[in-house]
Amino acid sequence: MILDRILPYARKLLQSTVNEGDITIDATVGNGHDTAFLAKLVGETGQVYGFDIQDLAIQKTTEKIKNENLSKQVTLLQKSHAKVKEAIPSSLHGKIKGAIFNLGYLPGSDKEIVTVPESTISAIEQIIDMMAPEGIIVVVIYHGHEGGEIEKDALLNYAQNLPQDLAHVLTYRFINQANNPPFILAIEKRG
Repeated sequence: MILDRILPYARKLLQSTVNEGDITIDATVGNGHDTAFLAKLVGETGQVYGFDIQDLAIQKTTEKIKNENLSKQVTLLQKSHAKVKEAIPSSLHGKIKGAIFNLGYLPGSDKEIVTVPESTISAIEQIIDMMAPEGIIVVVIYHGHEGGEIEKDALLNYAQNLPQDLAHVLTYRFINQANNPPFILAIEKRG
């Protein structure tokens, strides 16, 4: 397949923006895959701030980053991504280069615990405010679960109404696949 699938394309967007020494955010750490990916991009001189409300997600991510010797550059916070601005030191505001969200629920856990549009949009607004020019937020929208369509519609409405002098907004999706395939919403802060 020549076209990138969703998760490889999400990573490609982050790789094009994030460099060694940068500050990044994993807004939904889940099983730690994106946290570890970002930690490798920023290296030992950068920092990843990872958020999740679930203890299981923090445990799994802690184990993953420890096993991959990435603990030095990762700070995990068991709290909602809606608290991102108060959790990240103010000295780093204006310096965030990349952020990723994987919406929906934690794979292999309680499917009743899902992301919701209010906290997700609040987190995106805060991150845009803290982001460096040409920083990028990548949101992978899984919407095949209960409440997923509501979150998807709210996010698309929010993103379509972002002022074009503030951000470039992109969607990347496959439109002929069954079963509500995930897609990307990417927001690049303008310089």
